[in-house]
Amino acid sequence: MKQNDSNNKQTTRREFVKSSSLLAGGLIAAPLFTKANYFSGADDTIKIALIGCGGRGTGAATQALSTKQNVKLVAMADAFQDRLDNAYKSIGDEIDAKKIDVPADRKFVGFDAYLKAIPLADVVILATPPGFRPIHFEEAIKQGKHVFMEKPVATDPAGVQKVLAAAAIAKQKKLNVVVGLQRHYQNSYRELFKRKDLIGDITSAQAWWNNDGVWVHPRKEGQTEMEYQMRNWYYFNWLCGDHINEQHIHNIDVINWFKGGYPVKAQGIGGREVRTGKDYGEIFDHHFVEFHYADGSILNSQCRHQPKTMNKVDELLIGTKGKLFAGNANIVDHKGKVLYQFDKKTENNPYQSEHDELFAAIAKGEYKFWDAENGAKSTMTAILGRMATYSGQVIEWDKAINSGIDIHPKVYDFAAAPPVLPNSDGFYPVAVPGVTKYA
Repeated sequence: MKQNDSNNKQTTRREFVKSSSLLAGGLIAAPLFTKANYFSGADDTIKIALIGCGGRGTGAATQALSTKQNVKLVAMADAFQDRLDNAYKSIGDEIDAKKIDVPADRKFVGFDAYLKAIPLADVVILATPPGFRPIHFEEAIKQGKHVFMEKPVATDPAGVQKVLAAAAIAKQKKLNVVVGLQRHYQNSYRELFKRKDLIGDITSAQAWWNNDGVWVHPRKEGQTEMEYQMRNWYYFNWLCGDHINEQHIHNIDVINWFKGGYPVKAQGIGGREVRTGKDYGEIFDHHFVEFHYADGSILNSQCRHQPKTMNKVDELLIGTKGKLFAGNANIVDHKGKVLYQFDKKTENNPYQSEHDELFAAIAKGEYKFWDAENGAKSTMTAILGRMATYSGQVIEWDKAINSGIDIHPKVYDFAAAPPVLPNSDGFYPVAVPGVTKYA
């Protein structure tokens, strides 16, 4: 155990979890002694609740349960019973049964399922569609839980502000928060970051997430519109935020990280040229954004979901002395001389490492991770890009993040109407540059 600097006493993990549940910053914390603290019967067991049981949630839970700590999955929650059941089976196929203790009465289904699962754990994994992340994160922090949450952490400026507010409370409570921007936990990126000064002052950057796209789930007879959109969350902005937010955030975040800041404005172009059918909801199939930073440097960012086109997922930073190629994991000067080359044989699995490091810190009673603020601001960067391509206008950071724009339903219920609806032909309204406005 780690020495406590203030009183030189040994601090147990259980005491750390209890102390981090104290009332702070206006959010009401969970009681210090609750039934949740005694499920395992072992003081050093770290109890996990999984909120969101799709593919990413299943993977994240499996990785959390694969860490070296004494961890146990004690609760699961999802809007859909079939997704929860599939995740439970998949996790069970990979993980020792001793680490899984989720009886039927701790499997919760519905929009309010998270409220029932969060109190039962020490650590909450948030992996629902991104639109739900702000309210789930807020609740987890309110109840004094450590958090792993997938990116992006919101789909609109109002959601970003909610996450930033909860992140401030998490800091006060000394709650560890890791966001699934896993390049921060990848050896090659970490080593490149240490040596980024080799390229001098960063003057420009490029980032790409270009590939064929993702799944589509055909509409089924009897589905309400809300269920259909939930099943196809990738194609609706209130749930996903467009693929510039859901996927390209990884590359955008790398540039923000290496730059040590966030853009002050953005402008760009985008649209739908290939994915034009009603199955693709309201999102674009391509975006090209010019992000401007305060020092005058520019990130040219592109993402595309168009089959049979160039595939590329990578980042490049250009400085006064050289170039940093993330994909090649090297740094070269402007004449092509290699200044640094990462040994790819020493690469790690960052998806696993982010959980290894998080749970190791929690087990030691350490407060080491505060990813939420950066996760929120890199999410806002992607949203800024979407607002620029949708409108065709120059969008300023300060105005956008403080706009209060909220694209979510007023009621979360399968019988309720989502915020965007199809017309009589089954097509959804799509943003039109020059017509769509955010003023």
